[in-house]
Amino acid sequence: MKKRIRLCAALALVFLLTACGQAPAEHGGEERLTVVATVFPAYDFARAAGGELAEVRLLLPPGAESHSYEPTPADILAVQECDLFLYLGGESDAWVETILESVDMQGEALRMVDCVDLLEEETVEGMEDHEDHDHDHEEGPGLGEVVGYDEHVWTSPKNAAAITRAVGDKLAELDPANAGTYAANTEDYAARIEALDREFADFFAGVEDRTMVFGDRFPLRYFAEEFDIDYYAAFPGCSTQTEPSAATIAFLTDKVREEGIPTVWYIEFSNHLVADSIAEAAGVKTALFHTCHNVSADELEAGATYVSLMEQNLKTLRENL
Repeated sequence: MKKRIRLCAALALVFLLTACGQAPAEHGGEERLTVVATVFPAYDFARAAGGELAEVRLLLPPGAESHSYEPTPADILAVQECDLFLYLGGESDAWVETILESVDMQGEALRMVDCVDLLEEETVEGMEDHEDHDHDHEEGPGLGEVVGYDEHVWTSPKNAAAITRAVGDKLAELDPANAGTYAANTEDYAARIEALDREFADFFAGVEDRTMVFGDRFPLRYFAEEFDIDYYAAFPGCSTQTEPSAATIAFLTDKVREEGIPTVWYIEFSNHLVADSIAEAAGVKTALFHTCHNVSADELEAGATYVSLMEQNLKTLRENL
């Protein structure tokens, strides 16, 4: 409720600034498309497809958690005035629909979830109940329970390539005079993602036991589906919970011991205390799997891309799986 009140207040301020002519100035007369993206993957795909022809802005601050993000009046103005707005279309950016219904958009919007086939997020055996969705749950750890569509569509490289092409097509539609450049940029980056996808496939072809245990959220449903990975985790992908029950920790610890799993995984920006606890009890190590949802300030400054982060994941998998 408080979050919704703050969003309404931000929208009211936007209306006031717009009425007073205080909206941000145009970009010095440059003939470049302006693109605003809510999360890092969309930002990365857009800057690759747009190249020098597009000015791309990432709304989510480096290191921030998208599920708790609240847009500022400046963010809302940027969304209102851009040529292309890219967003997930899932629960973590439900605030977007409120903005789009409340402001007069000057450009167009594209939802990442509309670019690919969607999968249902699951609560697998041993996982905490999902308290963030409006679904009926049973008491205790869930078993095969479906809790809605998973929004983390980019974690499958095949999907990432498809979304990149959809973004490139939209940029070409908005700026047909430069359609050939957008097409070349898009195909170059999509080909790099597809080459990486083949490397993942080649790696997993030689892995007999593809079971992974995450002492964390699991926003990797699409990655797991593409490469036929069995997984266990403390929480579903969109959960905001951070403290699993003793039963969940015990289940995951026993699973690691019983199946001889060498590594307990955690995701970026996690304190990985749960993963550390399970790994210590089972006598194994921990490792990071970067979901690419967002990056740190240092990663952004260093020029991190979806491809570079996924290449690091592949390297880590080779060392730990």
